[in-house]
Amino acid sequence: MSAQTPDDPVIVNPILRGFNPDPNIVFDGERYLIAVSTFEWMPAVRIYSSTDLVRWRYETSALGAPGSLDLSGNGDNCSVWAPSMTYRNGVYHLIYTDVKAFRGPFADQNNYVVTARDIHGPWSEPAYVNGSGFDPSLFFDDDGRLYVVNALWDWRVETKNKSDGIALTELDPSTFAPVGEPVRIYAGTEARMTEAPQLYKRDGWYYLMTAEGGTGLGHQVTVARSRAVTGPYETDPATPLLTSSRNPELDLQCSGHASLVETPDGEWYLAHLSTRPLSGNHPILGRETALQRVEWTDDGWLRLAGGGYLPRDVVPAPRAARTSGAAPAAESRAFRDPLTQGPLDFARWNTLRALPDRSWLTFSERGMTIRGGMSPRSDFDQHVVGTRQTDFAVRAGVTMDYAPTNLFQMAGLMLYLNTGRYLFMAVMRDGGRTVARLIGCEAGDRTPLLWDPVPVEGSTFRLGVDVDHDRATFTIRERVGGGGSAGGDAACGAHEPFGAPRVVASDVDVSFLSVGFTGNFIAVDCVDMNRRNASAATFRDFVYDPDEMSVCGRKGTL
Repeated sequence: MSAQTPDDPVIVNPILRGFNPDPNIVFDGERYLIAVSTFEWMPAVRIYSSTDLVRWRYETSALGAPGSLDLSGNGDNCSVWAPSMTYRNGVYHLIYTDVKAFRGPFADQNNYVVTARDIHGPWSEPAYVNGSGFDPSLFFDDDGRLYVVNALWDWRVETKNKSDGIALTELDPSTFAPVGEPVRIYAGTEARMTEAPQLYKRDGWYYLMTAEGGTGLGHQVTVARSRAVTGPYETDPATPLLTSSRNPELDLQCSGHASLVETPDGEWYLAHLSTRPLSGNHPILGRETALQRVEWTDDGWLRLAGGGYLPRDVVPAPRAARTSGAAPAAESRAFRDPLTQGPLDFARWNTLRALPDRSWLTFSERGMTIRGGMSPRSDFDQHVVGTRQTDFAVRAGVTMDYAPTNLFQMAGLMLYLNTGRYLFMAVMRDGGRTVARLIGCEAGDRTPLLWDPVPVEGSTFRLGVDVDHDRATFTIRERVGGGGSAGGDAACGAHEPFGAPRVVASDVDVSFLSVGFTGNFIAVDCVDMNRRNASAATFRDFVYDPDEMSVCGRKGTL
């Protein structure tokens, strides 16, 4: 291996910031691809691409065609889990779990396979595989036989997590129908909660990589091997391969749920999830994706390059990237979206449980109009449009046209984790007047969190939120004059003159937006719980700005 110089590119973790968990990595001969879980957010199964493992970009979403997925009614933290891709003979095979309900002791989970010859689709109709457990992955053996491995969910197990090890089932390679019953091939270690299996074959050994210890601070990667695909599997005596457990000083915590890829030069890398929690273990950004360099020992086991089992923040890039030139400049994550042209940019935006359609989401030169949907507590027809929070300190703003007429109507700007944890700065009617008010929900409580209402006038507003780690301040500005750009803040995305900002809620503790399997979103929403003639809100000039020296200045107003 050639010597590394200070100017060589390196992999800086996390490579996918914000809510991007359960990474599955493959190489298709031209590029590296990572598929991640999306849970209740649509389109489902985000896929990122890279040619050097250093720079990554959003490529596509596999389940993004109308009618490809129905998540209506699925609870928080359910829906699309742990997608796993293989690339074989010019065909992408993607298997994933659609969790309909996860209420102990039972788990209603359906595993499906879709295929495509182009990563952008079209993808085939989902083929049902089984429902014996979640986190499935496919393995094609050298003889062409196809197997699926998944966590074996046994509802009779007395522990909270009902994983009873890893099951293997042979599948018909043309229909993906099971051939025989699932067989447990691995019971796991004392870390328990064995899940996220991946099978690999190298030098006559079958290697089974799993996640154990739960997805929290005890998360780890475990490797076992066997001379036969059906086992028995011997656990690596140096287990775990990777963990952050009992090392609170690390930036990357909860490391686990991993997959392997080999570069064309024979180098190996491990993609895994991690969190970067705030003090008190509050991973407000959700579970993110990181990479580690790994090496094979002479006796055929896998080890982190450089030794040990702790995740590293900075990792050497592959040889091809190091010989291709100087390290790339860091890219800003700031973005602006005028929201005046459709369709919705799924590289930035997602919706809840269903893809948007023209019955409730339309675009015009005035902006993006959302017709009122169900409340933020609904598991069904919410009309939320959100973007991942990828930075601990960020300022976001959007202009909204809205004129509510009754207490069942509200629209505004949100920090949203799930139906039980959110903060919603909404314009609404209250006591015969129009007000801006922050409402919220923590831990699914029936009684809402309510801040004092702020009376407002007019029907055009500039809404802003300033998040600084675990604190947030919400502001509103009213349009003044007759509109137009004169006197406005065009550089900050507001193309109309607005008055001074008024604080709706300041220094709000947002650390509770960090519990569960997803991550925080900055979103807009329009609600009309009496939807006979649903009201509508129009949004435009959205700005997301995490940069230390922002286009508006850190003391500017968005």
